[in-house]
Amino acid sequence: MRIVGLTGGISSGKSTVSNLFKSHGIPVVDADVVARDVLKKGTGGYRRVVGAFGEDILLPNGEVDRAKLGQIVFSDPGKRQLLNRLLAPYISSGIFYEVLKLWLKGNKVIVLDVPLLFEAKMDRWTKPTVVVWVDPETQLQRLMARDGSNEEDARNRINAQMSLDQKRSRADIVIDNTGSLEDLEENFRIVLVQVTRPLSWTEFWLSRQGALVSLLSIVIGVVGGKNLYKASL
Repeated sequence: MRIVGLTGGISSGKSTVSNLFKSHGIPVVDADVVARDVLKKGTGGYRRVVGAFGEDILLPNGEVDRAKLGQIVFSDPGKRQLLNRLLAPYISSGIFYEVLKLWLKGNKVIVLDVPLLFEAKMDRWTKPTVVVWVDPETQLQRLMARDGSNEEDARNRINAQMSLDQKRSRADIVIDNTGSLEDLEENFRIVLVQVTRPLSWTEFWLSRQGALVSLLSIVIGVVGGKNLYKASL
């Protein structure tokens, strides 16, 4: 099985690339979706976050006000690190569960869409890693246009993440998204060919099909060994 790591920065176009993978039939495990699930009312992640940040972050229905929590952590690096520490175990186990389900279905290529792929050291489990990159000014302008935010707020959110240049330096594949949507789709088609190439032998043995072949080989070996033992008696 090949697990492709997909990451980028805020307003870099990562979500667009993620959707392109989905539209081409490649399953995507989205860490943001997992993170929303682990913050739902009554979950372990919910209890830990409310215990650390207080009930002021709750909506009237008792769910976490994600926008308010986001404002708190983006303006305070210490609180952002605290939030990451609190939720990391729940998010990691949630991602593992989603990957396991896809493995059991026999998927050979899976994309992990993780904003903090490098920060959480999850790139150790992915190959290749794909970074969606834009230059800093383009990123700033797109974020301000998307959220209607001022320059200071936009820069604070961008600076709260590892820079795209740092991520680009650690990537196996870089998708340049400074151009138009058509340019992005053209770049994506090139990447799609790379990530859907035939599996290596190592990747094959890690797939469900490889595991079944291994199991069958063991069974045949055991049965054959018994027959040889009987024949020698």
